[in-house]
Amino acid sequence: MASSKCVLCVSCERDGQDYGHERESIGGDGKQHLHKGRDDDDDSDQSTAGLIAVMPFNHWEMRRFEKLGAIGTLSNLQVYLTTVFNMKRISATTLLNVFNGTTNIATLVGAYLSDTHFGRYKTLGFASIASLFGLLVVNLTAVFNNLHPPHCEPGDSRCIGPDAGQMAFLLMGFGLMVVGAGGIRPCNLAFGADQFNPNTKSGKRGIDSFFNWYYFTVTFAEIVSVTLVVYVQSNVSWSIGLALPTIFMFLSCFMYFVGTRMYVKVKPEGSPMTSLFQVVVVAFKKRKLESPEQPWITLFNHTPPKSINSKLPYTDQFSFLDKAAIITPEDEIKADGSAANPWNLCSMQQVEEAKCVIRVIPVSLTAILYHIGAQQQYVVFQALQSDRRLGKTGFQIPAASYVIFAMLSLTLWVPVYDRLVVPFMRRIKKGEGITVLQRIGVGLFITIVESLVGAFVEERRRTSALRQGSAVSPMSAMWLVPQLALGGLAEAFNAIGQIEFYYKQFPENMRSIAGAFFFCGSAVSNYVYSFLISVVHRMTEGSSTGNWLPEDLNKGRLDNFYYLVAALCAFNFGYFLLCASWYRYKGTGESSTGMEMEARKLNEHTA
Repeated sequence: MASSKCVLCVSCERDGQDYGHERESIGGDGKQHLHKGRDDDDDSDQSTAGLIAVMPFNHWEMRRFEKLGAIGTLSNLQVYLTTVFNMKRISATTLLNVFNGTTNIATLVGAYLSDTHFGRYKTLGFASIASLFGLLVVNLTAVFNNLHPPHCEPGDSRCIGPDAGQMAFLLMGFGLMVVGAGGIRPCNLAFGADQFNPNTKSGKRGIDSFFNWYYFTVTFAEIVSVTLVVYVQSNVSWSIGLALPTIFMFLSCFMYFVGTRMYVKVKPEGSPMTSLFQVVVVAFKKRKLESPEQPWITLFNHTPPKSINSKLPYTDQFSFLDKAAIITPEDEIKADGSAANPWNLCSMQQVEEAKCVIRVIPVSLTAILYHIGAQQQYVVFQALQSDRRLGKTGFQIPAASYVIFAMLSLTLWVPVYDRLVVPFMRRIKKGEGITVLQRIGVGLFITIVESLVGAFVEERRRTSALRQGSAVSPMSAMWLVPQLALGGLAEAFNAIGQIEFYYKQFPENMRSIAGAFFFCGSAVSNYVYSFLISVVHRMTEGSSTGNWLPEDLNKGRLDNFYYLVAALCAFNFGYFLLCASWYRYKGTGESSTGMEMEARKLNEHTA
């Protein structure tokens, strides 16, 4: 049987030259490997090997089954809370927003532990097991009658809500799922990208496609969840319907550990946040020093020989941080060229890495309102009060399954974008084609259109229901498809663009934290969305127009709420345009090439 090697060693073993950039990892043979990258195109073996390792085990299978498990539970959880746990819609929506927000905030903790202590492989393993037990606990609330309130018909004023013990058991399951998602979400994408060598041309192309196909695979799993799993939950049994996600999660864990010996496991380099804090602290200590006229030459510029981070050119943004790298008579430098006390002197490389992180923050704030615009929770309630029959067959599409149209839109667009649009734009622009910021911006604009379409459709649905005089509108729920399709298209542009943006713009040793940034934007948006709903609910409850968001949508004005969201999205788009015009991509310092040439000439002259 062939020995299981670290996949990056395929390209490393072809010759014995030093290609500059080095990367430590643990291969399948249990030994430590030092990978050396180069910027040529002779790397098809490595790229293929990376795909072999990441796709069958880590990505296609583990992530697919993990998503089948998580989405299979979460996509219909709103209906579960209102029909089985007898919670009011506002309470269920608020609980889910808090749960989703906490889940996404937990990704910061998981990312920190991964990048600092355990590495992505161990973090993913532990988180997968925690998620499995969380799904099992939630499943048990449906299996045993004493773990949920007695059944009652919708609208019955005598419905009994869950008691403290039942809620505590349910929240315990939610807590375990938070732990699981906190480790899986920030690490899984970065762990998959670890299998590619970013210092080769085909490796870079592989990573670019990887983000698209990663999201494609995840969305495919979501489609299965909101059709097959949701159908079983809604029409067969909640016990069986919640058991399916648990089984899928078990298969995810099994497939993940089966592929253990094939993975590249990049070792953590200690806390990457420490370096960021050092730059801020030292810059504050030296704030009274004068900035040098040629900082790219005079600043302390030491790069650790085995650092996985790429060397960054000097940039003049946030120049106040440059003072952290000013050498004073009190600063001591060790024989290997590093600072004796990193809390008194930082390198220009550290400063530029800190700038990368700070530079991302203004752009990342746009994710908050994007996720609010992309929220589709009320679509489920709209579907419940619309005609969900499929043609003349009499078959009713489950309300929670309508989000499949957003997923189909995304799934159909990703291959078109990756195989047709990107190559076409590369030929025209002779570069990467559409930049990640342009991609994010297109997604933000689409959310404005999505909200406006949603308002128009809801106005028609409500009017037809009132004219008919029934709780369920005679208008087909298929009218919800346009706004859902636009939502999927916005996600294909913005969400994938965000993930790629964070991954490429953060320093390499902070890629798990980069993965967490996307979910942090979603987390904050969940809290802001809950706050927005509460404010709108309270402010409109006694108004002349009536409550916008009542239990019965026919008595409310959900269309006005959509118009409000559209206005917020328009403001967000304008703010993004300002950020994008100011932003400077990592590794593209102003006149960086000229600066480096000047520095080399000076060094040669002084030598």
